[in-house]
Amino acid sequence: MLLSVLVLSSCGKTNKTDVANVTEKDTKNIYEPNWESLAKHNADPEWFHDSKLGIYFHWGVYSVPAYGSEWYPYRLYRVNEYPDYKEYHEKNYGKLETFGYHDFIPMFKAEKYDAEDWADLFKAAGAKFAGPVAQHHDGFAMWDSELNPWNSADMGPKKDITGEILTALKKRGLKTMTSFHHARLRQRHDGDSTKWDTYNSHFAYHPDYPTSSEDADLKKFYGNMPQEDFDQYWLDQVNEVVDKYSPDILWYDVWLNHVAEDKIQEMSAHFLNNGLKTGQEPVLIAKHDDLPKSMSVLDIEQGGKKDVSEKVWMTDITVSDKGSWCYTHGQVYKTPKLLLRNMIDVWSKNGVVLLNISPMADGTINKEQRDLLTEVGDWLKTYGEAVYGTRPFHIYGFGHAKAEDGAHGGQSAKVEYTAGDIRFTTSKDKKSLYVFLLGKPEPGTEISLGKLNDIGYGPATPVKRVIELKSGKEVKWERTERSHSFVIPEDVELSELANVFKMELL
Repeated sequence: MLLSVLVLSSCGKTNKTDVANVTEKDTKNIYEPNWESLAKHNADPEWFHDSKLGIYFHWGVYSVPAYGSEWYPYRLYRVNEYPDYKEYHEKNYGKLETFGYHDFIPMFKAEKYDAEDWADLFKAAGAKFAGPVAQHHDGFAMWDSELNPWNSADMGPKKDITGEILTALKKRGLKTMTSFHHARLRQRHDGDSTKWDTYNSHFAYHPDYPTSSEDADLKKFYGNMPQEDFDQYWLDQVNEVVDKYSPDILWYDVWLNHVAEDKIQEMSAHFLNNGLKTGQEPVLIAKHDDLPKSMSVLDIEQGGKKDVSEKVWMTDITVSDKGSWCYTHGQVYKTPKLLLRNMIDVWSKNGVVLLNISPMADGTINKEQRDLLTEVGDWLKTYGEAVYGTRPFHIYGFGHAKAEDGAHGGQSAKVEYTAGDIRFTTSKDKKSLYVFLLGKPEPGTEISLGKLNDIGYGPATPVKRVIELKSGKEVKWERTERSHSFVIPEDVELSELANVFKMELL
């Protein structure tokens, strides 16, 4: 195998503002609710750059029917477009006119939910931050809310889901995040039944169903309110979570462009000022162009960059292989090989992975998902030196795998890699180059990396030695005028998932 690579050292990063020593008195209104002021925020602090892996979970009222996907409430009331949802619903729960989506809430009991156990699992999986989907498109708040009557502390589980899991995570030294998807909640039909299937509304307005109810609480649940009232309601809920729990990360799904710009600015300033007050280095993450990149991190859903990015970015991917982000009956999961190898590709391109899991309505994280997280975590315990705190090479690597385009931008998150695909990361001090083989090579195979003396260190490649990272065993390596190579040793136990060789540089 003869493959060539051109390599340059990666770019450094300068912080925009140092807030470590700011006192509470000084933090008042440090960030004003305008883009110019917010742009002073350091969008990707070093802790986030170093973290590489976070975990969150799609879990809520939609987990009760466990049919189709977390888009169950969206499709349920679009009876012409998705007739199978109505058929499933009425067969199992009764007529749609009398058993609405909100009637699932008492069935969402979460009786087996154990925040301590979940936090242990997330840490064992190698995550450096984690948290819940605090509110999906469906209007149900997964925290103890004084603003939203439809919340997990007062209904359903009768538990402060967000408070419990964030507390458990903090006890274990993990950073915390909350994700918000509720910008899409508002019905943008404005009471016009001729527009009941408007795409930008999560719930379809329908005169025969609860989505058109005039009950004050149901109007909140189904997003049936004027735009101005909704924008304030959207903002107040996010601020409530920030004030109660101080997450390190706020992550947004799309549709922020449908919320008033001044409310987005108020939200951002409130969150960042809270971080200054608490001594945190907060991170805002959003998709597409929903937030300016001067003060936020870009997220690409179920995909990744096709090349090394100068700026840190994120991808959110899920453990399920097809369809749903929430638990559904008969759910099928990715293999550890497919999941981990695609994660390595993200890390080689200056990305961070946000991995989604799918708990059942009762709070069970099933064995298939636990085994998957445990296998990834065990690999990271062995090879984590090459992941956490590393930085990208000038190029991510090389190989033969074909990457299809992702549905939401970039490339697919389900590329089939093999040992012939190679990826790189470097240590911060540039004294180590980590070489990932995305599979299990045969012993005795020569791995050619091309002219590593072209990496910018001078006329001769300053390699001290090459070691197999798991065993620490030094391996045979050679530099010629045209190539730099090492040989896969015969007497080391290689991983079925991916393998790492460390080139120590002088």
